[in-house]
Amino acid sequence: MRQLNRPRLFAGVAAALLTALCLTDAAAQTPQVRKFPTTQLNIGIHLIKAEVAQTEAEREQGLMFREKMGDNEGMLFLFGTPAGVCMWMKNTLIPLSVAFMDEKGEVINIEEMKEQTLDSHCAKRAAVYALEMNKGWFKQKNIKPGTKIEGLPK
Repeated sequence: MRQLNRPRLFAGVAAALLTALCLTDAAAQTPQVRKFPTTQLNIGIHLIKAEVAQTEAEREQGLMFREKMGDNEGMLFLFGTPAGVCMWMKNTLIPLSVAFMDEKGEVINIEEMKEQTLDSHCAKRAAVYALEMNKGWFKQKNIKPGTKIEGLPK
């Protein structure tokens, strides 16, 4: 009959558990960057590759933890029906501009948003869509309230 070395067995099990806990803790601290399906939008001559966030969970995640975004890339938020809409920048690492649009795709207002803040940036009236782009993108392209965005999903 073979005798077990209990202290050695205990040390092995303890080491395995500690390793598993460390790996789990590291994974919990590394946020997952989730990509969403894309659609192409256009504003005059400007083409935009926009990820689409349409569920509540997707809208809550948004562009959190992204470290960069391409020049003509953005995120389109779909709200379904006209509503009072506000955006914030919790866990968002890049500064953004947001355009709020009505059901016809016309820009209501554009707001500049500072990264990693909880400040509210709201549509001036009921909105159906919001489009986040790199900070200053709308201004650089001379896009203002009243401009129509084409290709918005219904």
